[in-house]
Amino acid sequence: MRVRKDLTAFIAVFQSVLFLTHFLLYETWTFSSAGSHTHESLWIKLVLGFLSVSFVAASLLAFRYTNPALRAFYRAAAVWMGLLTFLFVGAACTWIIFGVARLVGVDMNFHRTVELLFGAAVVAGLYGVFNASWTRTTRTTVRLAKLPATWRGRRAALISDLHLGHVRNGSFLRRMVAKILKEQPDVIFIAGDLYDGTAIDARRAAEPLNQLVAPHGVYFVAGNHEQFGDDSKYLHAIAAAGVRVLSNEKVEVDGLQIVGVPYRNATHDGHFASVLHSIRLDRDRASILLTHAPDHPEVAEAAGVSLQLSGHTHLGQFIPWSWIARRIYRQFVYGLSRIGKMQVFTSSGAGTWGPPLRLGSNPEIVVLQFE
Repeated sequence: MRVRKDLTAFIAVFQSVLFLTHFLLYETWTFSSAGSHTHESLWIKLVLGFLSVSFVAASLLAFRYTNPALRAFYRAAAVWMGLLTFLFVGAACTWIIFGVARLVGVDMNFHRTVELLFGAAVVAGLYGVFNASWTRTTRTTVRLAKLPATWRGRRAALISDLHLGHVRNGSFLRRMVAKILKEQPDVIFIAGDLYDGTAIDARRAAEPLNQLVAPHGVYFVAGNHEQFGDDSKYLHAIAAAGVRVLSNEKVEVDGLQIVGVPYRNATHDGHFASVLHSIRLDRDRASILLTHAPDHPEVAEAAGVSLQLSGHTHLGQFIPWSWIARRIYRQFVYGLSRIGKMQVFTSSGAGTWGPPLRLGSNPEIVVLQFE
């Protein structure tokens, strides 16, 4: 009951913010005589009114239903949410420019400024949609102390945050599987959020994983989107596709310790430390920890982990959220970093959540070579 009340309150606040944001767009566009005609203003009100509720409505429906019409509606609403961010920035900049111009006594064409900045916002949004569909391959070398000799020169593929659901589905996963197999990795890691958490045929969506094979195994750890509720349907589907699901456990492969801790067990530092302690890592041998979010790297470092592999941040996905993500996760927001004796690699992910846009971040598959 408490969770339902919290969710209702969040939706109410989020929808209120959307109403206010759309109201700002309306006031910005109609401020000058060029956009103040009654008939035109009525249509703008109707369109913005519908758009202001579209994403929340689509999201609520998406958690319970899936069909072609709903998927199309959700995609359109999600793209609009991304464009809305850029349009909001454009509107805010217009009012700032207008205020400064008034203060210094300079005349400006307000509506022309709006047109230019809104046009730039739309272009940025469309580029973001294109960029989100262009998956790169990122390559890096990781030097680990106490690495078994058999692992020197071997390569691992890391992928995270595919978010299979109403925007991306099995066809997207098939393309990612093909790109990974082309690299011929020795081991493959999937660092959570394979699913978006919306209504989906989990087994059918995971079927392409049947083709994902590597000499030393394919390993998955659950992310927050698998664990919004009962994660069993997702984990069973992934395991049925031949992927080893790691849940608070360690496996040893040619002397390398591979550990998996799902998101739910790694969110609180005390519990996370307890889980890692129970796994009993051998500090005299190299180890890799697969956990979805880089929330508590200091805990993993204290437990003796050599390398942590994560995703979750999306590198903020697009500006300005990417700046906020950097403030939250600091050096662990993306790429290879170090804390004490442990290294952390955080991937920006292959898919998207919410708006299928990326600007200031790129979707990727990561190939790590061990030395």
